[in-house]
Amino acid sequence: MSAGDIFAFAGNALLQHRRRTLLSLLGVAVGVTAVVFLTGLGEGARRYVMGQFASLGTNLVIVMPGKVETKGGLPGVGGVPNDLTLDDTLALQRGLRGARRIIPVSLANDTVSYKERRRQLIVVGTTPDFFPARQISIRLGRLLPESALDRGASVAVIGHTVAEELFKETEPIGEVIRVGDARMRVIGVIEERGQQMGQDVDQMVFAPVATVMRLFNRSSLFRILVELNVYGDAELVKQQVIDIIIDRHDEEDVTIISQDAILDSLGGILDALTMAVAGIGGISLVVAGIGIMNVMLVSVSERTAEIGLLKALGANRTQILSVFLTEAALLSMAGGAIGLGLGWASLQLLVSVYPAIPAAAPLWAVATVLALALVTGPIFGVLPALRAMRLDPVAALTRG
Repeated sequence: MSAGDIFAFAGNALLQHRRRTLLSLLGVAVGVTAVVFLTGLGEGARRYVMGQFASLGTNLVIVMPGKVETKGGLPGVGGVPNDLTLDDTLALQRGLRGARRIIPVSLANDTVSYKERRRQLIVVGTTPDFFPARQISIRLGRLLPESALDRGASVAVIGHTVAEELFKETEPIGEVIRVGDARMRVIGVIEERGQQMGQDVDQMVFAPVATVMRLFNRSSLFRILVELNVYGDAELVKQQVIDIIIDRHDEEDVTIISQDAILDSLGGILDALTMAVAGIGGISLVVAGIGIMNVMLVSVSERTAEIGLLKALGANRTQILSVFLTEAALLSMAGGAIGLGLGWASLQLLVSVYPAIPAAAPLWAVATVLALALVTGPIFGVLPALRAMRLDPVAALTRG
């Protein structure tokens, strides 16, 4: 028997037992689909999270009031020894090397209204540098004005959704809104940005930091953002911040995190989760392999006469072994191809329903699952093939 004869014989045998073949194909296809879909979902989650952090700006170091000494705590929870103030921001602006922008941020929540329309919104107190650092551009009007940190005009830049909902068909630039009990003139509207780390930037109001702190009677900043130069060293800048804060507060009472550190940590966690879900999907392939083995064992039992006839016609043990291994390999290869197609289709469906999640199976996962599918059949088909190879031709013909 030539290699072509072996493939033809194995293919005809599978076609003659269509129901059994389809069940085996289904098992392998489900396993491959599970691996492709789950790894694609994990990769999509990783890309989504990384994209969210990238949208916050690049090369950021974040200074938060309060020092986290043990794992599980949150900076600022339960009170802090010293406030993080505008004077601290000025000290950092004077003393930091390797920083491009140093941006104070104050947050509040209040009712924002225009005539009879009103919304409960987040009010962000900051400086004009906040917008380029966070990659936010202006659609109408202009940015917050440049001014001393301790002085702030009663002006505001509003989010895209805020402009649409409060002003409807009215041009917002130059109109006056109420933020709590204060009046602010709208000088700008930002481009639509959507969600950034769970917060809708389009539903925020931005005002000078001194104005917001005065309006809401705040003495402490929420954060100080430090944007590094292109070649800035995050670790060096972090140490400089600590030295300046210790000099001012007589202790290290701030928590400093860098964007790169967060991305590295989250990337490692998400990669581990992707590997874990891939392993879960891989279990399906093992189950499918066991199914192939059981089907092949039944096939050997039902085809003893056929095996005996092949041996009587001169087929040797190696050729018999090859026939059954080829059948198992064809099953796993076809199941793998079907599963790959179903997995790709399911990911496309997911992306069409949830376009924010860029789900796509990584190449390593596709290559690995196809390799596993290719070897699953031969590995689990060895036992049935050995059983067929060892059948005595006379006994097989008699039993048949």
